[in-house]
Amino acid sequence: MDHSTLAGRIFRGVALSLVLVFFMFPIVWIFLMSFQTNEQILRIPPRLLFEPTLANYEALISGQLRTAAGNLQLTFMRNLMNSFILSSASVILALLLGVPAAYAFARFKFRLGETIAFTLLSFRFAPPLLVLLPLSLYYQQLGLNDTYFGIVWVYQLIALPLILWIVRGYFEDISPDIEHAYRLAGHSWREAFTRIAVPLAGPGIAAAGLLSFIFCWNNFVFALILASADKQPVTVGALAFVTASGIQYGQIAAAIVLSVTPTLLLALYAQRYLVEGLSLGAVKG
Repeated sequence: MDHSTLAGRIFRGVALSLVLVFFMFPIVWIFLMSFQTNEQILRIPPRLLFEPTLANYEALISGQLRTAAGNLQLTFMRNLMNSFILSSASVILALLLGVPAAYAFARFKFRLGETIAFTLLSFRFAPPLLVLLPLSLYYQQLGLNDTYFGIVWVYQLIALPLILWIVRGYFEDISPDIEHAYRLAGHSWREAFTRIAVPLAGPGIAAAGLLSFIFCWNNFVFALILASADKQPVTVGALAFVTASGIQYGQIAAAIVLSVTPTLLLALYAQRYLVEGLSLGAVKG
């Protein structure tokens, strides 16, 4: 029995190690690529031992990319700031709209309520190309094309349904008797919502906000069509590394590292809320 248990532990350890290597290898390899030149990256066979360089990061931060075709101007840092502005503003707006809406769908039963909720969720399922053409035409007529507000508003197709449906489940798991008791003490509905319901659903709201931020940060198509170069996020700005002299693999790897770092740090900082929020309501009854 002891031998079988030991063998099982060894097998699970080996299996977990193989899975970890399988998923972590691309990330580690991109990190190593960010410290190599194109010649080192394209060398066959590839080598794990090389002379590292910071030229790729210097090119991104300084905005000067030196290629065989000449010097190119990069706006990567501006694109990185655009990603932060667009994603943060989109999530804040989605939370302001989505949290009260989620509470209303969870607490009140009204005609066509489920139909409206599912319609909002269907926006998340719809492919972006389905709405891009009419959106671009409407945006040109309304003067919202190539504006921060226009991009933030279209990002609600990503963030708002996600926040609405995730937070709604957490509000449904909170007993309404707590709010009723609070209101019997003479408090208003608004006070019960802001002082009771929202704090109790705080971990779920944080998890939904974090996931929405990541989805908005990773969006590519909307900003590619609806924004010009000075308002495009980092996902679109990465196209600048495909130049006339070839693909700048080192700069692309460094750009990936820099663009992933903010969301990674945010996830690490909020991991307690993320785990608690995603597990809240997993067991009912």
